[in-house]
Amino acid sequence: MTFGQALVHQRVQLPAARGCSRPMRRSVVMRGSGRFFIGGNWKCNGTIDSVTKLVDELNAGSVPSTVDIVVAPTFVHLERVQRTLKGPFQIGAQDCWVSKGGAFTGEVSAEMLHDMGIPWVILGHSERRSLCREDDELVGMKCEYALSQGLKVIACVGETLEQRDSGHMWDVLDAQLAAIARHTSMDHWVDLVIAYEPVWAIGTGVVATPEQAQASERLEGPGAACEVHAHVRKWIAQNVGPEVADTLRILYGGSVNEGNCGTLANLEDVDGFLVGGASLKGPSFIDICNAQNKHS
Repeated sequence: MTFGQALVHQRVQLPAARGCSRPMRRSVVMRGSGRFFIGGNWKCNGTIDSVTKLVDELNAGSVPSTVDIVVAPTFVHLERVQRTLKGPFQIGAQDCWVSKGGAFTGEVSAEMLHDMGIPWVILGHSERRSLCREDDELVGMKCEYALSQGLKVIACVGETLEQRDSGHMWDVLDAQLAAIARHTSMDHWVDLVIAYEPVWAIGTGVVATPEQAQASERLEGPGAACEVHAHVRKWIAQNVGPEVADTLRILYGGSVNEGNCGTLANLEDVDGFLVGGASLKGPSFIDICNAQNKHS
């Protein structure tokens, strides 16, 4: 039994997982047909003063109406940001519990977020996986439960440098995707976005080059990141369905900043970004939101 299964086995009753064994279908390697998407993950950062300043900077900026933009403050700042941040910015949470609320100290349920009018939630972030021991199965269960309660989900996948260098990167990514697919109902995929965040690139400044981004071969080393996007879309086409793959938005989340966002935004299989540190700087985040204003 995995850690995620053990965590919820005795206290949480969940529906049985659906199998994801499906006939192989044609490959789809293309940009998703949805609107360009920018997510800002504020992580465990912010004071009342700094959050107020950041919201003021975002409200003062100019962003395209053709791009979906979601910022995810801490739980304690959600209400303040929701009350003061203007459109077209949307609000997301950084995590939620795997089932209905109850005797789960410290957790926040999907129902609570929905009741607050929070439309989005980030699930399966690498820091939750590594620091909080959230395994693939738990992440898959969290995604489906949040979706079933009316939330939209940014589901994160990604490998460590050790996994990449050892040749296990593709197995790791396939297992992460399979757990999400096992639990996600077909009619919920329209509300799910995949964020590929190579753990070795988060906060390091290491990012994929344009030449590596659309490579069909399995590249090695800490620079080949966005070739994964084509792999993810192909995996979804073969294991979930080509219609889902056609519309699925796949975000890149490794050290995106105002200096590299323009190049990354024009890559074939990059449908947006999940931004960490740069999302805490209003002018920088506004620049990133304008990186690709012709995609629709």
